Amino acid sequence: MRLSARVDYALRAAAELAVAGSHPVTAVQLAEAQQIPPKFLENILGQLRRSGLVRSQRGPEGGYWLARPADKISLADIIRAIDGPLLGVRGERPEHVGYAGPARSLQDVWIALRASERSILEQVMLSHIAEGKLPEPVRKLTDDPAAWESPSFL
Repeated sequence: MRLSARVDYALRAAAELAVAGSHPVTAVQLAEAQQIPPKFLENILGQLRRSGLVRSQRGPEGGYWLARPADKISLADIIRAIDGPLLGVRGERPEHVGYAGPARSLQDVWIALRASERSILEQVMLSHIAEGKLPEPVRKLTDDPAAWESPSFL
């Protein structure tokens, strides 16, 4: 899986907003805290706002804050808001692509890969990131990545 700089910046900014709670944080403050180019971040925050993940207010007391509690926003929500579906093949959902002959099983691999990504990205919430406490299944994978490299079904 390849994450764009936009997604990386969006996840980092959202983690900062999770820590801030309901207090508005300016784009400049977010950019400085995470060393993100401010103009680039403004565009990303706009996408998050249009997706309903972030709210904003203008003015001297303005800024950005999460539209929902951090424990109700998954990493998958943010990735989809910025880059679209988690796994696409030539811009299509894996269910909508087809292959002929010996490549026919590739579609099943893409579907399984998306399910694997979703199983992690949908269970990790912004609150987990902000608190530094990942769910146990994710923690196990980080503690022993080799355990996943050789699934028991192979």
